[in-house]
Amino acid sequence: MKRLVLTVALAALTGVAAAQAQNYPTRPGVVIVPFAAGGPADITGRIAAEIFSKALGQQFLVENVGGAGGATGTTRAARAAPDGYTLALGHMGTHAAAIAITPNLAYNPETDFEPIGLMSTQPVVLATRKGFPANNLKEFATYAKANASKLNMAHAGVGSVSHTSCLILHAEIGIKTTMVPFTGTAPVLNAMLGEQVDYVCDPILGPLPHIRAGTLKAMAVATEKRHPLLPETPSATESGLPGFQAAPFYAIFAPKGTPQAIIDKLAAALAAGLDDPVVANRFATLGAVITEKNDRGPKPLAAMVKSEIARLTPILKAATGN
Repeated sequence: MKRLVLTVALAALTGVAAAQAQNYPTRPGVVIVPFAAGGPADITGRIAAEIFSKALGQQFLVENVGGAGGATGTTRAARAAPDGYTLALGHMGTHAAAIAITPNLAYNPETDFEPIGLMSTQPVVLATRKGFPANNLKEFATYAKANASKLNMAHAGVGSVSHTSCLILHAEIGIKTTMVPFTGTAPVLNAMLGEQVDYVCDPILGPLPHIRAGTLKAMAVATEKRHPLLPETPSATESGLPGFQAAPFYAIFAPKGTPQAIIDKLAAALAAGLDDPVVANRFATLGAVITEKNDRGPKPLAAMVKSEIARLTPILKAATGN
């Protein structure tokens, strides 16, 4: 009799969950961006929120929760109710590099989230202040080796893309410099423009207008080939440093335990939204590469997180001495 009652109760709960998932969403939701407004993560998160709002008929707002290189906001998202109303914008830093460089990380990127889908990759550019005494990656490497103790590298917090990408650069060159943390990309760029710091490794979006204006200098793009938005800037590979490869992924995650039906609905909305010509044009102007159709959805994202953790962990541990 007890078993029958338990079975009936479980069936009832399953039915309620299924009904909730079928009607989802019935109220507004939020996309947590774990960085300050204005940077690549923030803009990508806002594009995602617009896609969900348009496709699902409820408004999704962006909440910027900065701190600890993205760990503060990402932890909040991991601990949110798994009901589909709190999502997170995650990337190479928050969902791969953080394991190697953030002591006592409060979440596990592989087990504390339900992957929804990849959105884009955004190649990193090594940019310096205008007065920096180097004009290309080879000159930068030579100068940095001779003056490492005098150099200041700016980043948006431990575990951020700007932090992680420059650690890859440092490992390839064989240097350690002073690393100066900020709360996001915008304050990093302000410090760069004020010549308070020497260099940054950040997705093209942030430094691009300043590079074009001549107020920052581009040393190299951290890819195999040149980028169409910076056609005069050599790639790291052609500059003789092929190991400096950084084109971080940007993706959407939900808290672990979010019903599969809701994950499926979100994943389908996101995948379809990436095909919108307006969205494609926005990403193109950011210097981002939209994820190919076959690489969208939860499974490819889960595989990306796993592979990036495996790729970055030994590099970052060597660079940080952890």
